[in-house]
Amino acid sequence: MKWLRHDHLPPHLQDVVKPIDALARSLDATLAEGPEKTAGMRKLIEAKDCFVRARIEQDEEA
Repeated sequence: MKWLRHDHLPPHLQDVVKPIDALARSLDATLAEGPEKTAGMRKLIEAKDCFVRARIEQDEEA
């Protein structure tokens, strides 16, 4: 879960990560521990990283 936090990011990147953080927390609270949950969380982390990089690229183009 620590890799899905958003509070350490600048505000413009927090806006990207907050929904993913909220989804991860909800799923973590709802689903039992297991390999599929772990894999799903790992993919959320990968997606979060991609979205953050997309926002950074967008900011650089502006």
